[in-house]
Amino acid sequence: MRWTTGGLGAGALGVALLTRIHNARAYPADWGFDARYNWEYIVALSRAWRLPPPDAGWSTGDPPLYFAVAALLVRAAPNWLVLVPLLNVLLGLAVAGLAVAMVRAVAPGDALRAALAAGLVLFLPAHLHMSAMVNEELLAAAFTALALWIVATPDPPADPRHALLRATLAGAVAGLALLSKLTGALAVACVALAIAADAARRRTLPGPALRLAAALMASFVAGGWFYARNRILYGYFQPYGLPAHELMFSMPPGSRSLLDYVFVPVSTFTNPQLLDPDLLHSVWGSAYASVWFDAHRAFLPTDSEPVRLLGTAVLLLALLPTAAFLTGLVQGAKRAVRGDPVDVPLVGLVVLTLAGFAAYTWQNPWFAVIKGTSLLGLCLPYAVYTSGTLVAWMRRGRIQAVSIATLLALLAVGVTASGTFNGLFERVEVSGLTWEPVEPR
Repeated sequence: MRWTTGGLGAGALGVALLTRIHNARAYPADWGFDARYNWEYIVALSRAWRLPPPDAGWSTGDPPLYFAVAALLVRAAPNWLVLVPLLNVLLGLAVAGLAVAMVRAVAPGDALRAALAAGLVLFLPAHLHMSAMVNEELLAAAFTALALWIVATPDPPADPRHALLRATLAGAVAGLALLSKLTGALAVACVALAIAADAARRRTLPGPALRLAAALMASFVAGGWFYARNRILYGYFQPYGLPAHELMFSMPPGSRSLLDYVFVPVSTFTNPQLLDPDLLHSVWGSAYASVWFDAHRAFLPTDSEPVRLLGTAVLLLALLPTAAFLTGLVQGAKRAVRGDPVDVPLVGLVVLTLAGFAAYTWQNPWFAVIKGTSLLGLCLPYAVYTSGTLVAWMRRGRIQAVSIATLLALLAVGVTASGTFNGLFERVEVSGLTWEPVEPR
């Protein structure tokens, strides 16, 4: 049985890796979310090693770490531009590896749960899609996962010097997440939250206060300086409403209401593409569709009945890991309230991320900003809580184990079929959805 499980796990890992390598080589380099503008930024940095003004282009207002690393690759091997997409493949594998390491820390010796954690990340469509695109999401997700892995250990160090070093290192890594994407601020907040929870648990102040100061200082040195620089030079920490982004201002729907945050239409499953009239007015329905399927049609043909049917199947099957995640999250939240050192930062990251996502989509009421890839920072808590719940369900009996394993295998097949570029389906037209301008309301 162990041999069979190990063989299946190795086979699934091989499929996930080969799919990513194929996509990195076959997916057009200037397709995908903001890829063309990201390339412009990367090439500009590779030619002149200085930061441009935020309003110089579509992507130049973004934190620079990913673009700088990609520019170094372009400088080192100008004839091998495929190295930049392959960078994201490696970053995606690092996120999956950290998920496995976190699960092994909280459940030592549970090989099935560790294998599930890897598969849950590697066969997550948003993760698979971003592994092919020239975009900073996976770099930010990798640093966020690493910061949480450092700070969310079952047994926090008692030695003051060790604890101080760990807090400083976690703060620096969270700062690198911040230098990759603004959402890295959530990693910084969760590191601070973990230190504060540890102080409350130990009922001491001087030591945790020093650790908190060290973590925040390290975060500033690693990534916060960029936002301070923006404030000093341009008058804002993060640009908003730049002229380069005016195209977005006429995207549908153009406004949001509170109903958009509670309404999940049937078309989430029956017609998973974000310009569906009902999905346009459902933030969480759109988010679910874009986490678990190519709802932006970056990979798949836009008008295709087989694609729609495959999307329906994948999104229905994905209800299983989604339900498992929510179940595990509720249990983790109960432990977090009691000050559990693992659950405090993991649950904190989920809550802060979803709240930030809701606020961002309210401020930017356009379908294009609702991307499941924006939630990839949640890979660690997703893997920890979902794997734990699924394993508990599977161990209730043979029928449950076989049923859950079958459904997960079918989901992996569906994700691979929908996430392999020009595999089962061929995308001829330029990636993305064609939209009609609307007047902002």
